[in-house]
Amino acid sequence: MKKLLVILITSLIAESFVPAFGQQLIPKFIRKMYFEKDTSKRSSFVVLPILSSAPETGVEVGGAGLYSFYADTLHHETRVSNIYAYATVTTKGQNRLNLSTTYWSPQNTYHYYASISRIDFPIDFYGIGNNTHKADADNLGQKRYRLTLEAQKLIANNIYFGFVGGGYKYDFKSADPTGIFDTSPLVQDRTGGSFVYVGPSFIYDTRNNNTYTTKGMVVNAYYNIMQGVFGNNIYQGGFFNIEYSQFFLLAKKLVLGLDVQEQSLTGGRSPFYLLPQMGSDEMMRGYYEGRYRDRNYLAGQAELRYRLSERFGVVGFAGTGEVFHSAFTFQALKPDLGGGLRYFFDVEKGLSLRADYGIGQKPTGEKRESGFYIGLGQAF
Repeated sequence: MKKLLVILITSLIAESFVPAFGQQLIPKFIRKMYFEKDTSKRSSFVVLPILSSAPETGVEVGGAGLYSFYADTLHHETRVSNIYAYATVTTKGQNRLNLSTTYWSPQNTYHYYASISRIDFPIDFYGIGNNTHKADADNLGQKRYRLTLEAQKLIANNIYFGFVGGGYKYDFKSADPTGIFDTSPLVQDRTGGSFVYVGPSFIYDTRNNNTYTTKGMVVNAYYNIMQGVFGNNIYQGGFFNIEYSQFFLLAKKLVLGLDVQEQSLTGGRSPFYLLPQMGSDEMMRGYYEGRYRDRNYLAGQAELRYRLSERFGVVGFAGTGEVFHSAFTFQALKPDLGGGLRYFFDVEKGLSLRADYGIGQKPTGEKRESGFYIGLGQAF
């Protein structure tokens, strides 16, 4: 599937290229979102309009909005909280809706996260495993409802313990009964399913800032104990995730970030929609999300971040990863590298817009895999 993605960011670089008197011609709410510097701990709001097009969807329009604030303005160590919303609709009746919030209580004693989303949007399915083929791509209709809840409490210095919970509902439909989705014996639970989950979570966090980290580390781990419900009530399984990130201040404006993630699906069955997937705007950038999926996923990356000025930064990244059923092999690792730009619309909070281009492997007989991403915040 070829997709043209155009993000309209009005006058994003005006601060550097438009004289101060010319900036007064820009509407006040645009100046406040993208250009005005605020050293106080006031809340801030930014929007990101979106326009894209693909044969399966027609024209897609929508936008994202991020509201950021501090729960406590008296203690400088209290981290930034936010409310994030995302919504798009297409001319063929599909939609993507998401509302999430991250909350850090005063002095970071508690951390809460909640998200609710609905997706009615097609995806490309390539099969199961680390060596799927582009020619096998099967376009699927997808409907997904998801609720995610997290709560952690500070129990010792930099250590949080808590619980995760929520539920999913997936529905899938293939237009081609002869495609790999309907014919591959590796695909389980083709029509989708519903389930709820709950489990423990653990965070070890020494970062000096949770939006633009220059030193420190964070380890985030959780385990979902899943139970099928409604017509899927015989399903029982689990999902384990652990991610480690560490940051080093190499020079005044130069930061090195390291990031490693492992995911595993546990239990006797392997619903294809629960399998860990390679590729996203955060890890293994350049790979279509879901091109490679299996019971286990392991990936790592390094990113150099250079702050050109208060407002602008550049990054370069490189990584590797693979999905596998049971046995990890170094020979199966796939490469990943790329670079990007950052615009810090809120200097005090370290909040940024990012644009990244990543490239991956070149499978035999195919074009090199690549992807372009625009989003809010750092990749990790």
